[in-house]
Amino acid sequence: MTETTRRAVVLGAGGAGLAVVMTACASYGSPTTQASEAPPADEPSSAAPKKKKAAAGKALAETGDIPSGGGKVFESQKVVVTQPTEGEFKAFTAICTHQGCTVDEVADGTINCPCHGSKFKISDGSVAGGPASEPLEEKKIKVSDGKITLA
Repeated sequence: MTETTRRAVVLGAGGAGLAVVMTACASYGSPTTQASEAPPADEPSSAAPKKKKAAAGKALAETGDIPSGGGKVFESQKVVVTQPTEGEFKAFTAICTHQGCTVDEVADGTINCPCHGSKFKISDGSVAGGPASEPLEEKKIKVSDGKITLA
């Protein structure tokens, strides 16, 4: 008589899961067939820089929207803009370096992540409190005529 053990069940389920993943990753069509039906590569590439340029030229905020000693999170652009001292503006990625959550507030001189409580300094994006161990990546911005734009 054959006895089913826990080990056999776990190995069987793991093998079935692996088979599903491998099947999902398999390629059934020839990519060259689809590529020949697509529009010429020149059209999308010429349109893409225009969109990128337009997005880079659009103002994130007015300088008056960013409080001195504080900041503001722009979730859709994944950027946080701060004003550590009057007239000095900084920008950082809004993606926490701990586990990739989006920071959600700027308060009491820090940029705060809601997921695990990491805090980053508004002046340079460095870690003010863990569990994050790496600083936020600084983003380039341009401040001109009272408007803040991504550079």
